[in-house]
Amino acid sequence: MTTAAEQAILDARFMARALELARKGHYTTHPNPRVGCVIVRDGQIVGEGWHERAGEPHAEVHALRAAGELARGATAYVTLEPCSHHGRTPPCADALVNAGVGRVVAAMRDPNPQVAGRGLQRLADAGIATESGVLESEARKLNQGFLKRMEHGLPFVRVKLAMSLDGRTAMESGESQWITGPAARSAVQRLRAQASVVLTGADTVLADGARLTVRGDELGLDVEQTALALSRPPLRVLIDGRLRVPLDAPFFKAGPALVATCVAIEEQYAHGPECLIVPGDDGQVDLHQLLIELANRGVNEVLVEAGPRLAGAFARLGLVDEFVIFIAGKFLGSTARPLLDWPLAYMKDAPELKITEIRAVGDDWRVTAIPVSSASV
Repeated sequence: MTTAAEQAILDARFMARALELARKGHYTTHPNPRVGCVIVRDGQIVGEGWHERAGEPHAEVHALRAAGELARGATAYVTLEPCSHHGRTPPCADALVNAGVGRVVAAMRDPNPQVAGRGLQRLADAGIATESGVLESEARKLNQGFLKRMEHGLPFVRVKLAMSLDGRTAMESGESQWITGPAARSAVQRLRAQASVVLTGADTVLADGARLTVRGDELGLDVEQTALALSRPPLRVLIDGRLRVPLDAPFFKAGPALVATCVAIEEQYAHGPECLIVPGDDGQVDLHQLLIELANRGVNEVLVEAGPRLAGAFARLGLVDEFVIFIAGKFLGSTARPLLDWPLAYMKDAPELKITEIRAVGDDWRVTAIPVSSASV
C-alpha cells in the first residue's frame, strides 16, 4: 500500500508531466490559460492532453479520449481546476464525472469567477476524491498573465529592453541596430510569440520603422512549435496619443493593429486600423486605463517594446510586472541614449528590483528582474 509520502512524490511526478504538456500551449491558448492533463491508472499514464487554443477541446477532454475506458477509477492530474461552466466547450468537470475517474488532483484553483472552486465542488459532489495545490507555484508562473487578469483586472506587463554594458540603448543619432546578437533577437521573437499583445509607441515606429511582427525563421523553435507560434500572432498595439504615425508606415503595412490614442479620430483613419480612444492629458495616453481596456478584451500578457520615454512611463507608474533586459558586451558612450527616461534625484528614490534569472544568450546576457513591489503578485 502506498504511503502518504510516496503518494506525494507520485503526485508531484505526474503533475510535472501535466505542466510539461501545458507548456505546449505557450504560444496559442490566448485568451485561455495553458493547461495540461494526465490520466494515471495503477501507476501508469494511460492518457495525456493539453489545451491548444480557445474554442477547441480542453486538456481533460483530450486526455480522457486517449485513456478511453481505462479512465474509470483512474486519477486525473490537471494543472488548473477543471472548468464547471458552459463556455465555447462543455464543462470539463462533467466530462471527468461521466468518465468515472476516481480522483482528481489540481495544481491550483481557477480564479476565474465562473469557476472559482465550483469545478472541484462538482467533482466532490459526485463522490470523486479531490486535491489541489500540487506544484502550485509552477502552475501559477505558467499562467501569470491569465491569473493577473482574473485576480486584478489587468494584464501581466513585461518590458523588453536591450542595452550596452554602460546602460545605453541607442547612439545619440538614434541608431540602434543591432545592439545584441542573433541569439538575443531570436529570444525576443519568442517573447513576442507568447504575448497576447506587443505594444510600442509612436517614437519607436517613426524612428526605426518598427513592424513588431513574429518572424518564423528567427524563432529558433522546431517545426511543430514554429507552426503553432505563427498560427496565433499577437495583436500589435501602437500608442499614438496625437496620431503622428502615417498610415503608410511599415507598422501598418505589416498586418492588423490597434491604435490607442487620446484625440479625436481623423477622417483618414475611417478605413484604417482599429482605433481605441483612451483618456489622456496633453496627448499622453493614460497607460493604466489602456491596460484595463486591454484586459477587458481578454489580453493576458503585454510585451512592451518601446523607447526610453514610453518604457520609462510604464516603469514610473508602477505598471511593470517584469523586466527582461538583454545586455551586449559593448560600450555606446556617454552621449548615447539611456535605458529609461526616469529622472531620479536621490538614491532613496531608486526602485528596487529582484533579479530572478541571469542567463547567457549567445554572446549576450539576459537579465530577468521584477519590481520588489510586484514580487508577491
